[in-house]
Amino acid sequence: MFFSNRMKIIARDKAFVNKTIAITIPIALQGFLNTAINFVDTIMIGKLGESSIAAVGLANKVFFVFTLLVFGIVSGSGVLTAQYWGKREVTNIRKVLGISLILSLCASLLFLIPSIINPRFVMRIFTTSENSIKLGAMYLSIVALSYPFTAITNTYVSLLRGVNQVKAPVVISTIAIFVNVIFNYILIFGKFGFPELGVAGAAIATLIARVVECITLLIIVYSKKGPAAAKLKELIHFDASFMKKYITTVLPVIANEFMWGLGVTMYSLAYGRMGDEAVASITITQTVEQIMQVIFMSISNATAVILGNEMGAGHLKDAENHSKNLIFIQLVLSVFVGFVTFLIREPVILLFDVSPVVEGYIKLCFLVFIFYLPFKMFNTINIVGILRSGGDTKACLFLDCSGVWLIGIPMAFLGGLVFHLPIYTVYAMVLIEEIYKFVLGLIRYRQKKWLCNIVAND
Repeated sequence: MFFSNRMKIIARDKAFVNKTIAITIPIALQGFLNTAINFVDTIMIGKLGESSIAAVGLANKVFFVFTLLVFGIVSGSGVLTAQYWGKREVTNIRKVLGISLILSLCASLLFLIPSIINPRFVMRIFTTSENSIKLGAMYLSIVALSYPFTAITNTYVSLLRGVNQVKAPVVISTIAIFVNVIFNYILIFGKFGFPELGVAGAAIATLIARVVECITLLIIVYSKKGPAAAKLKELIHFDASFMKKYITTVLPVIANEFMWGLGVTMYSLAYGRMGDEAVASITITQTVEQIMQVIFMSISNATAVILGNEMGAGHLKDAENHSKNLIFIQLVLSVFVGFVTFLIREPVILLFDVSPVVEGYIKLCFLVFIFYLPFKMFNTINIVGILRSGGDTKACLFLDCSGVWLIGIPMAFLGGLVFHLPIYTVYAMVLIEEIYKFVLGLIRYRQKKWLCNIVAND
């Protein structure tokens, strides 16, 4: 009865359905293409052996933490952008863009400098395997040069989403993935007269793809002269009161993503000390999972935009009703995606050149992922989409960080390094944090403190 009633409610709200589709589909396509770049890297590098998979997987944990820090900046900024767009205040949107760019570029340097100066030291944080350290350092010292370009791209893409311009990022990501695949093939395996560079070739290909992606985006943005086409003067024209509002809204999101990302990276410290087989298994599993989760992250990002626009325009009741619809859609899709993942898990594993032991580990890791998927996806839409859209960012900070640091990390180290359990069991123990966040997050959602127009007085 509940299922059919909610479906009828959603079907009757044509404007909601059309806007959700218009925003979600392009974001999903872009997310799929971005994730596909990592997937292609993993498959091609997988031909070089399990040590190469493990090395690149661990080296990319640096990129993972970096992108989460940038995501915190642009996601928090997106809260303000979406609400300002509800009031059609382009001037303030460009101020938000300027601060976001400054912070994102500073974040890129924070990760770029140590990765270039001493990549082997960085790799030693994640693993004790000398072979993985050597290969990972080679990859990291090159790919780190792409970080500033990624920072600029992500900042502009976030603003475009906030003002409902979501098609351009899809075009850009399409170009980037083709560039990456072509140069991967040429440089990893030494085709068309180029030297065979292995993992270094994969890093160069990724760097080229990110540079092309960034330049193409800026050309599109400034040729269209939309809200994102800010002049330098507009980017740095903000006062103390505006900066205070920005910091109050965005700082908890930055802290959230950075502390959560740092916590998740701690899992890799545990995995990295369980051996190359464990690292290869979890790297392949999570690479595939990222593709399966693209639609959920897309709906969550669309949720932040849709609800933010509505609350910025003062339509709080619409925001509340639409949040229920979006949660329902997310949970139904989680059941469907879990079923699809179960069906394709064995054919996907055959894409990788790994040992039977690693194959068995991956199959069981997939089952763990499927079991926790509904809890994980509710948490995604609730924290990234709903709570954050109304500026309830401190609650998001508490939910994410307490889950990782009080439950996930202790479970990873106890399971992996104290009890020496297999990787799939450790993975299941780590994901207990999702049930914890589900319970507390649902309580916070029902309190409705997130229903707030934070730009009403501007």
